Amino acid sequence: MPAKNRKPTTRHSYFKRNGLLIVFLSLTVLTLTGQAITGWCDHNEFLKNKGVAEINFIHYLGSGHFIQATFENWESEFLQMGLFVLLTVSLYQQGSSESKSLDKEEAVDREPKLCARAPWPVKRGGWILKLYENSLSISLLLLFIFSFVAHFYGSLRYHNLEQKLEHKPTVDAGEYIVTSRFWFESFQNWQSEFLSVAAIVFLSIYLRQKGSAQSKPVDMPHHETD
Repeated sequence: MPAKNRKPTTRHSYFKRNGLLIVFLSLTVLTLTGQAITGWCDHNEFLKNKGVAEINFIHYLGSGHFIQATFENWESEFLQMGLFVLLTVSLYQQGSSESKSLDKEEAVDREPKLCARAPWPVKRGGWILKLYENSLSISLLLLFIFSFVAHFYGSLRYHNLEQKLEHKPTVDAGEYIVTSRFWFESFQNWQSEFLSVAAIVFLSIYLRQKGSAQSKPVDMPHHETD
């Protein structure tokens, strides 16, 4: 017989349980599609001006122009998130909703407890648990490294295409990685990501968005950290 006084399980729709992820993945697909189409048109205009035959859309998706533009942005996003996850372990900002409390112990700092509902790495323990304890930052930094390499590959290909069309010598990977062009592409994105983190850390001290997990309660004093 069912246990008495058991609270009924709340059943939410699939979208309510996953709405945030669904919306952002949908926006990613839409904007990436827009980037691909407009980038294809822009690249073909570039080729046309150079007196070279235009390429089809599928060919464009494998071009240095598209690869460089895509992963140049992904690289900075994963770097920003990876560093933010790591730095918020030990650094604080009084009053910011993006920081842990300066005075009280947070749930994220406690040692994992073994229970029936714990993820399997917690039950396994040892080096698997230690890896799992740092798996979020490791995954984000690995994604950054992958995106960095892909950005470099695409940027090198596009640079050499430009060189060929202008009848100039091409360069190899070792020569290109020390060029100002490649690092300019990276730094211009990195600085914008770091600025956006600084902005949300600072603005969340004094400003509010009712209902958002990224904001403190509207009536919380500025100097307190939720």
